[in-house]
Amino acid sequence: MKKTLSTLMIASAAGMTGTASAAMVSAPVAYEIAGQAYEGTLVYDDAVKDKRPGLLMVPNWMGVTENATKKATQVAGSDYVVFVADLYGKDIRPQNADEASKAASTVRADRAMMRERVNAALEVFIAQADSVPLDTDNLAAIGFCFGGGAVLELARSGTEIKGVVSFHGNLDTPDPEDAKAMRTPVLVLHGADDPYVPEEQVQAFQQEMRNAGVDWQMNIYGGAVHSFTDPTANMPGKAEYNPVVAERAFAAMRRFLADSMAR
Repeated sequence: MKKTLSTLMIASAAGMTGTASAAMVSAPVAYEIAGQAYEGTLVYDDAVKDKRPGLLMVPNWMGVTENATKKATQVAGSDYVVFVADLYGKDIRPQNADEASKAASTVRADRAMMRERVNAALEVFIAQADSVPLDTDNLAAIGFCFGGGAVLELARSGTEIKGVVSFHGNLDTPDPEDAKAMRTPVLVLHGADDPYVPEEQVQAFQQEMRNAGVDWQMNIYGGAVHSFTDPTANMPGKAEYNPVVAERAFAAMRRFLADSMAR
């Protein structure tokens, strides 16, 4: 697996506290990248003792929040260990859309930095296998909106894991030639009417994947716009929760991951 040049400091996951379900655990994990403090969240079902696959999860532009932890808990269930990655830094916790836009734009403007941070979070996640039932031979990454674009950049960086899944994420990249480094299967789950990821971007992404010979899939959901998996999204016609499409998309994710991890 490709390593970053980041200096990591991994905090102990001891002292974990339970979430809504008595068996579900969520714990902060502190680490450093190039001297800057970050803090992600580790989520798993403590009642299941067998090792299980790991999912690095990059949340939407709001970053590491209570809502992101809730989503990670739902995704994890008894099937996965999930690590919610921090791509902003411990001291950057957006409180509104304007702050989130600024934080996300700063990271998206520097794709090398984005790749460094998401790869560093993956390394931190792998290191948790000493204290949680994580199968490091079966790792994948998922992301939502901003996070969907981030996990695609993880793949474009050449990191080899079992798969990456982008939910209503940005598909653009400064250099489509970078896709030739991709060694990880890709699933993109996209709303057909997403105004933030227009058809031209979709077509450009598909051509990028074809040109690079990537193992890729794309599900396009009619009647869905941006943020269709986010129950808090309420901008009709722009960013809006769609429970039917969300259920279909998560089912597609699970099928894709089961297939990828079986290989």
